[in-house]
Amino acid sequence: MRFRTGPALLAIFLFAAAAACDSGSSKQAGSPSSTQAAEHHDEHQGGGAAPATTPKELAAQLQQYFAVHTLLAVRQSRSVLTANASYREAADHELEEYTEELAELVGGAYGDAQGERFKQVWEKTTADGSAYAEAVAGNDAAARDKARVALLADADAYGSWLAKASDGQARAGDAADELRTHVQQLMDQDDAYAASDYDQAYRVERDAYEHMFVAGTSLARASAAPKAAATLDTPVEKLRTAFAMLLGEHMQLIIDAQRATFAGEPEFKAAAAQVNANTAALTKGMGAIVGPKKATEFQSAWAEHVEGLLDYSTAVASNDEAEKAVVREKMRGYGARLALYLSDIVRNELPLEPITQALGEHDQHLVDQINAYAAKRFDEAQEMEVAGYGQMLGVANTLVGAIQRTVKPQLPVGGSQTGGGGTANRRR
Repeated sequence: MRFRTGPALLAIFLFAAAAACDSGSSKQAGSPSSTQAAEHHDEHQGGGAAPATTPKELAAQLQQYFAVHTLLAVRQSRSVLTANASYREAADHELEEYTEELAELVGGAYGDAQGERFKQVWEKTTADGSAYAEAVAGNDAAARDKARVALLADADAYGSWLAKASDGQARAGDAADELRTHVQQLMDQDDAYAASDYDQAYRVERDAYEHMFVAGTSLARASAAPKAAATLDTPVEKLRTAFAMLLGEHMQLIIDAQRATFAGEPEFKAAAAQVNANTAALTKGMGAIVGPKKATEFQSAWAEHVEGLLDYSTAVASNDEAEKAVVREKMRGYGARLALYLSDIVRNELPLEPITQALGEHDQHLVDQINAYAAKRFDEAQEMEVAGYGQMLGVANTLVGAIQRTVKPQLPVGGSQTGGGGTANRRR
C-alpha cells in the first residue's frame, strides 16, 4: 500500500480554500507566531512538547515530529553511507531526543504505558534502520536482508501496538501498512544513495517526509472519539495541514540543497530538483487560492528567495566573505518583496512588518545552519534546523488564518496553470 500525498495536496488546497473562504466565517484560525515557534524549540531542548489538549493540536505536533524524525533518519543513514562519523554522532543524538519526545506526546494521548510501548517499538525501528544503512555501507548482503526482515517486523509491531492502544479504532493492518511504507522508503533511499542515484534518493526522501507528515494525522485521529476526530477533516484544518507540510518541506529541502553544495554537482542538482518540485506545489496551491496571475507573482518572488539562500551557501562553500555580505543584502530585498506579496494577497490582514520579520527569521535560521554545517559544528546545525522548522510551521498557521479571513478565490478550473517552479540553481 503506497501513500503518495503530493497529488492529493492540490485537492486539499482547492477544497479547503473554496469551503473555508466562501463560508464567510469571521472566526480567526490559530496562528502561532515565530515567538511560539521558538518556544517549541525550547521545549525540544529541555524536555518535550507541551501536552496537546485537542486532536488538532496533537495532529500538528505528531505531523512535525514524524516528518522531522524521518528526515533525521535519512540524514543519519547518509552519514553512515559516507562514513561521516561526526555528523552521525549529532544525528544520533537528535534522533534520541525526538524519540523521547514522541513517546511523551503519545503517552499524553494514549496513556503512559502505551507511550512507553510506543517508545520501545520506535527505538527498535530506528536501530534497525541504522543497521540496514550499515549493511549497505559494508556491502553485507546477509546483514542487509536481516535488517530488512527486522524493519518489516517493526511495522507489524507498530500496527499491533496502535490497534491495542486505540481500542480498535485503528486497524492493525492499516497501521502496519502505513509504517511498512515508511521503512520501505528508508531502505529505498539508502539503496539509491549508496548507488549514487541521487535523483532517486532525494525524490524518495521527499515522499517519505510527506508520507510521515500524514501518518501523524492518522495517529492523532486514532486517539480521539469520532466526533473529535472529525475536526481534523474541516476545510481550514486541511488547509493548515497543506501549508504546514509544504512550507516545512521547503525549509528542509533548502537545507538539503545547501548542504549538498559541499557534496558536488550531481548531488546538488538532485537536491535542487526537489526544491523546485516543492516550489511547483506551492505555486499551484497558491493558484488555487488566488488565481494563476497572482500565483505567477508568487513564483517569481519565491524563486528570488530560494536563489538567495542557495547563492549564500555557494559563497560559504567558496569561503568568499565579500560575496556572503553581498548576497545577504540581496536576501533582505527578496524577503521584503515576498512579504509585500503575502501581505497584499490577504488584503493587509497580515501587517507588512511582522511578516517581513518572520521571513527574515526564516532566512537567518538557514544562514546560521549552513554556517555551522560548513564549520562542522553539526550539533549546532541540527538545532538551527529544528528551530527553523518550528518557525516555518508558525508562519504557515499565520498565513492560513489570514487567508481564511480575507481571500475570496477565483478558482481556476483544474487549478493553477502556472506550470512549474524552476527556482533552484547553483550560480558560479
